[in-house]
Amino acid sequence: MISSPSILREARRQSEMERKLHRRRSRFGCRNCKLRKVRCDETKPQCRRCMSFGVLCNSMSNIPDLHPVAAGAELVVKSTEPSRPVSSAIWTADESYRFDLSPSCVESLTRYYLRRGLVKSFYPQMSTINIQLMKLAFSYPFLMHASLAVALAHDRYLNPSLGSRRTVEECFHWSQGTALLNQHLPLLTTERDKDAIWGTAGAIAILTFASLDASSPRESWPTRSPLRLPDCENGSTGKPEVEPDLDWPRMTNAKMALLEVVNPIRPGGLFRYLGASFAQMLAPLPDRGIERIPTPLAEICLLDESSTADSNVYFEAAHAVSHILEIPDDKITMGPTQVFTRIVNGAFEEVLRARDPIALLLLYLWYGKSRNGIWWIEVRAKVEVPAICEYLRRYHGDDSRVMAFLPGGEFDG
Repeated sequence: MISSPSILREARRQSEMERKLHRRRSRFGCRNCKLRKVRCDETKPQCRRCMSFGVLCNSMSNIPDLHPVAAGAELVVKSTEPSRPVSSAIWTADESYRFDLSPSCVESLTRYYLRRGLVKSFYPQMSTINIQLMKLAFSYPFLMHASLAVALAHDRYLNPSLGSRRTVEECFHWSQGTALLNQHLPLLTTERDKDAIWGTAGAIAILTFASLDASSPRESWPTRSPLRLPDCENGSTGKPEVEPDLDWPRMTNAKMALLEVVNPIRPGGLFRYLGASFAQMLAPLPDRGIERIPTPLAEICLLDESSTADSNVYFEAAHAVSHILEIPDDKITMGPTQVFTRIVNGAFEEVLRARDPIALLLLYLWYGKSRNGIWWIEVRAKVEVPAICEYLRRYHGDDSRVMAFLPGGEFDG
């Protein structure tokens, strides 16, 4: 058995190795490559990474992040004059921004908000929330950008032939929404502002989950190994690129930090109808013991009646996973799924990033339940679940305790 202290030491060793790899990145690369977490070859005026991705290289400061090369891309254009030269444009209430949306973009947006929305309609008032969010997007450009990115991501989910990789337009709107939100966040103080902020934070959290730089398990975390980039001059193998990270825990933590500031379920707030969902998400976990944790899971996590979050790195994750395992697949909602995501931080996040087999197993079990009915989790689970299984079989296939939980094992299902 591996003790918690030894697990943490190994996680910190892996983390230090990753930090060293990060320092190998190019110093003068473009912002696009930094946003995409790839190593820029620093070719001027257009690096090879940006050329292959279909965006304008922004090593020069006057070019927006992830701006599509293709003409006619849907943009949100800031205007200094409140005139209306474009008859098809839709303007914000203060006439400071106009939205030039193509028919396909409008179709994606309306299909998502009116038929799906940011969350599954388990609650009677969700149709009202979705319609109000769509109206709000036409007053807040950062919410519009984020909504467009989510709508395009949802189109990928509906049409598997589009692949699991993000499109250029999706990246552009995601980047612009994030940049505009950061720019205006200190100035947003009204109750309506708070709804727009929370709606945008929710959209960005969905995007973080639904967007992968992988189309198959072998390209995905945790199986993917660091890539090596060709040298620009002689074509020889260059320095290793940093392998993809788990981005969604960071976004989840950032969103939780906004919770107290925005208080989305405050009286009169747009999201007040979701009080029950927030109560489930924020429900406290047990302080001690293994009540309701299946015996095989408690044993593999080294948990017993005396275990606490301080004494065992898996304690909170095991309780969160066990809670959702009790729920029927057709009753899965956002609240219970987010109990797990909010505890992926600190020591448990360290061991997960270090590919500890028990931490990976807990993530695998969570995916197995959470993917039911929540589309953005399903997008990631389709790739990462088989990747986790492949990794565990490859490197821990001799551990019968772990194998018992995988497909075909004693505790499968």
